[in-house]
Formats: sequence, structure tokens, C-alpha cells
Amino acid sequence: MTKQIPVNPEILVWARETAGLTIEEAATRMNKAVDIIQLWEIGHEAPTYVQLEKLAYQIYKRPLALFFFPEPPVEETPEQSFRTFPEQEIELMSSKMKMLVRKARVMQANLKELNIDGNPAKNKIFKDIIFNVKQSIGGMTKMTREYFGINLDKQTSWDNTEKAFKIWRERLEEIGIYVFKDAFRDDDFSGFCLYDDEFPIIYINNSKPVTRQVFTLFHELAHILFKTGGVDKRLEDYVRYLEGDNRKIEIICNEFAGQFLVPDSDFDDQIQDSTFNDAIIQKLAARYNVSREVILRKYLDRNIINKSIYALKKKEWTEIIKSRKTGGGDYYRNMGVYLSQKYLELSFSHYYQKRISDSQLASYLGVKTKSIPGMEHIMMYKGADI
Repeated sequence: MTKQIPVNPEILVWARETAGLTIEEAATRMNKAVDIIQLWEIGHEAPTYVQLEKLAYQIYKRPLALFFFPEPPVEETPEQSFRTFPEQEIELMSSKMKMLVRKARVMQANLKELNIDGNPAKNKIFKDIIFNVKQSIGGMTKMTREYFGINLDKQTSWDNTEKAFKIWRERLEEIGIYVFKDAFRDDDFSGFCLYDDEFPIIYINNSKPVTRQVFTLFHELAHILFKTGGVDKRLEDYVRYLEGDNRKIEIICNEFAGQFLVPDSDFDDQIQDSTFNDAIIQKLAARYNVSREVILRKYLDRNIINKSIYALKKKEWTEIIKSRKTGGGDYYRNMGVYLSQKYLELSFSHYYQKRISDSQLASYLGVKTKSIPGMEHIMMYKGADI
């Protein structure tokens, strides 16, 4: 007999109702009798793991781990989570993006469950540094870089952008901010963050070039240091819909990321005796381990190029990137990259100490129980590293 999974029946009801489905509709989609769904929802019976996966991912569009929560979560609306993102843009967000936001909230809840004594980071940047719109961006970047303990000489010594992202990510997790990834399947969004007093998190679109992922890390870090959730979108035209401090914060987050990764004084030294062309852009992008777009923006801000050239180059590079996209890859390595080495070690440590079961570990990792050995191999051999 297939083993039933002890899920919270209250959450089964909550997930169905928030999905806007009747018991009859849920039963039809599950190809089950109505009384079976009713028995699950009153706790007299429970779905199997395979049935729960179908309920969670295909029907209720919820992360599987949520069904093990002690009570239904109180969810913020996207408008509450992203107050510096215009309402009209939120209304246009795809169902996949809204699912990812829900998934991110589950990851925050997972972190709280796995760290019952609170965020274990010795130093927490989001408690030690708080931005406000009256600060200079130069002051923000100086203070933040000193906190990171990574100077420009060290940054420019890294061999490639993959190594740069790995080091920046590890450092963020050391100072209290977990970074997760996923394939967003929405090219408009590069990432987002959810603020929390104890476990703020950053979500990165792994389908984007790594150079863009690096920029997104620091765009979202700025949001967290403003104590807001935020979104990094490919096109910045949404900013025109914002007003007051919300507009200022969004503009500052972009400028902060650019100036942190490419300090103005060093950039000006580098271009002093050079001519603007593709070769110098590529050279500077490689120096700072950033995208060519970040470098191009620096030229625009200095009026060395006009907006037409800026837009033309951006479009040209975007088309090249789209033509190079490939799918697939190793499942376990991809999952390791999405979760990070630190999160894998945290989850498995509870498993090894017999604090959580196989099914609970699988739910924390977002995989099937049969995939646990593969995830363990990735964790043990640090195969999650980019």
C-alpha cells in the first residue's frame, strides 16, 4: 500500500479555497471522488506523496513544503511585498512569477523553522546598515563595501563572472541574507527580494546571464537595506509610474548597484586615455565582472554617448543573448545552484540529527524523496557551486 503523507488538512482547505476551487472542481482535476478530497480535508485520510505533488504544483499552484506548515500562512499581497513596484505592473505579473513569490515566502518560513534561534549570522548587514533617501550613493557604497570586507583590488582579481557571483553570494549569506535562484521563464524579470526582520531573501533569475545576476544581487541588497521588498526588471520604464520616496528608492537601487560594482573614480581612471568602442566596453566589463550594459550606462551618465546609442547597443546585446540560450543541464546540479551550498548544508544537518524525516527534507529541498541521495551528493561534493 502506498504510504500516505501526514499533511495539515487545514492547509489543504486553505490552498483549495485560495485557488478559487470548489471541492468538486478539485476532485475532477485530481480524477478522484469528491468524498476522497473531503476525507483529506478533515484529516481522516491523507494523500500520498505523488498525489500531494499533483495537488501542490499542478492544481493549487503552491510550493509543496507549505502543506506541512502548522497553520495556513498569512500572505502579503504583491502590492504589500513590493511597494516600490507600480500596481499596474503587478497586475501584469504572470502566474509563474506570482508562484515564485509564494515559493520565496515558503523559503523564508523554511529558514525560520530550520533556525529556531533566529538568523545564525554573526553580523547581519540588514540590521547594521539602514539606507534612507537623503544619503549620498557614494556614502552608501563606501559603507557597504567596508562591511563586505572585499575591496576593489580583490574584486578585479577574480578570474570570471561565475566566480564573482559565487563569492558575492557566499558573502551575502555570511552576513545574513540567503540567495536563491530559479528559472523564472519570464525574461522581463531579473530577480526580486522579500524583506523580513530576521530572514530577508533574494531570488535571482537563473536564466539571465551571470553578469546580470551579479547586478541584480546588489539592486536587491539596496532594497533590503531600505527595508523594502523589490523587483529588478529588465526594462526600467515602470519607474515613471512611481512617486515620492518609492520613486527615489527604485532609482537609488539601480544607481547603488552600478556604483558599488563599478566605482566612479576607478572607472574614470580607466577610460581617461581610451576611445569608446566595443573592445573597451568588453575589457571594462571583464575587469569589474559585470555586464556590458552596466559599463554602457556609465558612459551614458557621463554624456559620452547619447540615449540612442545606449538603446541601440542594449537591443543588440539582448538579441545576441537570446540567440545563445540553451536549456537542460544536470538536474541535481541545477537544484544545488538554485538552493545554495549553505542552504543544502543547513537542511541536511537537521536530517542527519534526525530532527526531520525523509519527506520533510524533500519538502525543504523542493524535490521528491527519491532525489535525496542525488542532492546529498551535490551537497557533499559542493557540486552546487557555479
